[in-house]
Amino acid sequence: MTGEQSTTHIFQTSFGKVIALKSNGIIKAGSIRYARSERFQKPVAEQPSPSEIIFPDKTPVCPQAISPLVEKMIGPTQIENFAPDESTQYLSIFRPGHFTDRAKLPVVVWIHGGSHEIGCGDLPTSDPSEWVKEQEIMVVTVSYRLGLFGFLGGDDSRPPNLGLFDMIEALKWIKTYISEFGGDPENITLLGQSSGGDAIAHLMISEGVESLFQRVIIQSAPLGLRHKRQKMSAEFLKKTEVLKDETDVLKMMDEYGKFVPSVIRYGLKAAMPFGVQYGFPPLCKEEESVDKWNAAAEKYDVLIGLNNDETAFYLKTSDALNKYFGKGLGLKIMDKTVEKTTELIYGTPAKVFAENYAKAGGNVYLFRIHSGLENSHVGAPHCIDLPLIFGNESAWKSSVMLKDIPWSYIHENGKKLRALWAEFARSGYISDYSERPEILKIRKISFQ
Repeated sequence: MTGEQSTTHIFQTSFGKVIALKSNGIIKAGSIRYARSERFQKPVAEQPSPSEIIFPDKTPVCPQAISPLVEKMIGPTQIENFAPDESTQYLSIFRPGHFTDRAKLPVVVWIHGGSHEIGCGDLPTSDPSEWVKEQEIMVVTVSYRLGLFGFLGGDDSRPPNLGLFDMIEALKWIKTYISEFGGDPENITLLGQSSGGDAIAHLMISEGVESLFQRVIIQSAPLGLRHKRQKMSAEFLKKTEVLKDETDVLKMMDEYGKFVPSVIRYGLKAAMPFGVQYGFPPLCKEEESVDKWNAAAEKYDVLIGLNNDETAFYLKTSDALNKYFGKGLGLKIMDKTVEKTTELIYGTPAKVFAENYAKAGGNVYLFRIHSGLENSHVGAPHCIDLPLIFGNESAWKSSVMLKDIPWSYIHENGKKLRALWAEFARSGYISDYSERPEILKIRKISFQ
């Protein structure tokens, strides 16, 4: 947030005196700790603070390895602005700058993606200020444990699903305190992209989430990779046992890569080696999951979908693949591979999820984002929805994914998309008369 000079805004809450920053029509209370944890232990809710709660100098982030592919897709991470923290249970609150004590803003809770392995809640590419200002909503961004610390386990010494438990603690905090920041605790929408969408789908069927949220927006969730992961996870857990007591977290990040399961042995699901694990709290057994989602149909409104060419950037920007499949017949084979892998990992599972949910009586919309541009090399790939939802042109200036797309095109379509998503967050519905961006196909799924 640049432009006008920042001033402070004080929230006097029962959690403590929270010092926020006000700039460009937005108030941001950044990096509020909602819980704490020891390594491989469940989170413990943070207690109200007698001292002032202020922005840290650097954004806390779960220790992680830098992904060259993601850096290429989205842009370089300014690592000097982040501080590694194993106990990375923090959230940030964004709300419109005009403030009244009677305000009750719809709350959108952002659960970031990154293969359950990388990322954090507070990245410039997911700064929701533009959306908050346009639509007069509140957005809460959540950071949680990742990778070895949050999404790999299998026994008492290394329990699975700790990242999910962190999210649940964040939602409890939001439910308890968000009204004191102007948010409506009875109107909470979870928004997640990629592995964040996968996590949200599983929060819907987790224990301990009753009344914590009312609706969900699931973008590009790789639900096609959720099946039969037990053997792969057990192997990965066993191989990383040598790292569990390592005190140097950066060494852990450098070394776990040599133990990642083989795609040749385990198929596409090995492309996302970390993940939620069925049969361990707070989740049911895998074979019970569909029934659990059907039972949730009366509780949550759902907006679920994907981008039309999810795997295109991964495949078409690979130098090794382009050598053989970059033109002619090879390119046709590449296009067919993008189509088939997009459907297998994202498209078909989203459609089946939505149809099952509707048959169970749920209120559900299914969407698909297309490129809309002629001669677009990668079409509408994984993560193209992020600049549409969050805007923030300066944060995307180094993105290879957007290099041939005019920002005016992103902004024009993004503003309409943000309005639709905010409409859903307010009410759980999208009117047939609301303006659609040209790149979006969306329909309510109904069997009545």
